[in-house]
Amino acid sequence: MPAALPNPTAQRTRRLLSALFQGLLTLALTLLGLLLVTFALSAFSPVDRVLQIVGDHASQSTYDQVRHQLGLDRSLPVQFWHYLLNLAHGDLGTASATGQPVLHDLLAAFPATLELATLALIVGAVLGVIAGVLCARYAGTPWDFAVRTLTLLGNSVPIFWLGLLMLALFYAKLQWSPGPGRLDDIYQFTIEPKTGFALIDTWLSGDKEAFRNAFSHLVLPVLLLAYYSMASITRLTRSACLSEMNKEYILLARAKGAGEMSILLRHVLPNIRGTLLTVIALAYTSMLEGAVLTETVFSWPGIGRYLTTALFAGDMSAIMGGTLLIGVCFVLINNLTDVLVRLTDPRVS
Repeated sequence: MPAALPNPTAQRTRRLLSALFQGLLTLALTLLGLLLVTFALSAFSPVDRVLQIVGDHASQSTYDQVRHQLGLDRSLPVQFWHYLLNLAHGDLGTASATGQPVLHDLLAAFPATLELATLALIVGAVLGVIAGVLCARYAGTPWDFAVRTLTLLGNSVPIFWLGLLMLALFYAKLQWSPGPGRLDDIYQFTIEPKTGFALIDTWLSGDKEAFRNAFSHLVLPVLLLAYYSMASITRLTRSACLSEMNKEYILLARAKGAGEMSILLRHVLPNIRGTLLTVIALAYTSMLEGAVLTETVFSWPGIGRYLTTALFAGDMSAIMGGTLLIGVCFVLINNLTDVLVRLTDPRVS
């Protein structure tokens, strides 16, 4: 009897399980490495956590007592084990600047960064892919030159300088935009923060003016971050499209009479989806971890501003917690992207 043909469904299931297992294993190892690095940064930091609590004029006995309570008199392996146990219980320590648990502060600040970065990614990714495809379609034309010049400026101009320029022009000079922050003072203390996302909370409140105010406060920082993400997405989309345009299957499509735009949309884009997913994921993670200057310029109460305050105060618990949160987001997004690329691109699997 002839050998049975392989079942496509079974092959796809095995491929899915293999990708998930590899992704989970990579995720676990990467998170363990992240925890080791974070703990090492804290253990070898020149900042004395005990002095931050007891002050410079405390007695030696008080200093030793607090050091013992924090577990800093134990060996590093034992300290790391207790660090892991505390993390398992959601204990990231107490922030000296706010007097609140670090986890509480992070849960309050992270939605602001997530809202800002997500909206900026949507705008930047859509505009970046469209601009990249059009640049590939009209390569060598004035349009291509203009867009490439614009994206080059996006990767060259300091983000804090451009943010200050936008505030000076659209807020101070033209008064088209509200000032820094997420909401005006009139709404800041009247809207109940149910989710932590300004747009959702103002929408749920039923106050249309508050929703418009939250949206108007988002416009400038979202456009600023979207411009920087669009710059890299446009250049890499253009490069990937031009690389595909010289392959044999494109020549065959041209020989059959297909138009250039049809070739780009129906043949090239599906074949570079893995590259696009990776580029967009990298842009997202860079915005999550690199929004420090943007949040500082626009007084945006997110993780970036929280970390900046913690750094100036020398608050190691807050710094460790914020660094760990951003690192976990970076690892999760990149591993999820790897799994999606494996599942959507048979050439990778």
